Amino acid sequence: MRLTILCENSVAHPFGLLGEHGFACYLETPSGNYLFDTGQGQTLVPNARRLGKDLAAIEALLISHGHYDHTGGLPAVLEIRGSLDVYGHPEMFSVRYWEIEGRRCYLGIPFKRQYLESLGARFHLSSDLVEVGPDIFMSGEIPRRNTFEQGDPQQLTVAGSGAVLRPDPVADDLSMVIRSPKGLILVVGCAHAGLVNILDYVVEQFPDEAIHAVVGGTHLGFAEDGQFEETLRAFKRTGIEKVGVSHCTGLKKAARLSERLGERFFFANVGTVLEA
Repeated sequence: MRLTILCENSVAHPFGLLGEHGFACYLETPSGNYLFDTGQGQTLVPNARRLGKDLAAIEALLISHGHYDHTGGLPAVLEIRGSLDVYGHPEMFSVRYWEIEGRRCYLGIPFKRQYLESLGARFHLSSDLVEVGPDIFMSGEIPRRNTFEQGDPQQLTVAGSGAVLRPDPVADDLSMVIRSPKGLILVVGCAHAGLVNILDYVVEQFPDEAIHAVVGGTHLGFAEDGQFEETLRAFKRTGIEKVGVSHCTGLKKAARLSERLGERFFFANVGTVLEA
């Protein structure tokens, strides 16, 4: 199996690749290829072409959650691929905002569901663990059990059918789990559910299976020191062999992870490949 990062804030190689705030990766398996997230939509297609990854050849598209920087490339993928199974959570089309520097910015999917369906999207929205292909799983909704992963109070969503805004728990935050010859590979889009919550859930759902690697946006860029230390303890407790960070991990937290994890750490930026 081969996992290639197509969209991320930075690039691993200097020749023709582009960075953007967002995340997407391309998974190649013996039974078919899959795309996880689509970034903002500005770099997905050129990076895929530069890296030789055929978006027309994917079996399905998996969406981690309904934020613009993970779903903006949906139309481009559908225009290239045509009819396509798209997996996500029932709340992925929620109306969302981010309050930052005195402004309220729209944060949700930039497109209506009906428009995406007109381009060929066949949505499969579930809160449960779903096997989307041989040894490829969408996690389902992650239970929020610990007290130190609280989410981001600046992210808001509309409550019910009214216009009242409330803090957004991002309940649709899903992860991809791959069963590989080296063990499980956990791919996170932004880990809004909390990386420790996600790890604990995966251990429960896949008992007696070791986690080989965690790849993607960990949201640790917004974490306090206590949460950061608890996350490191979870890495040790679960015996994870590789940690590849992207996107919302943030440069400062990525540097700290590199110092603490040593050779187990890598930057999962555009062009990075993980084979298992």
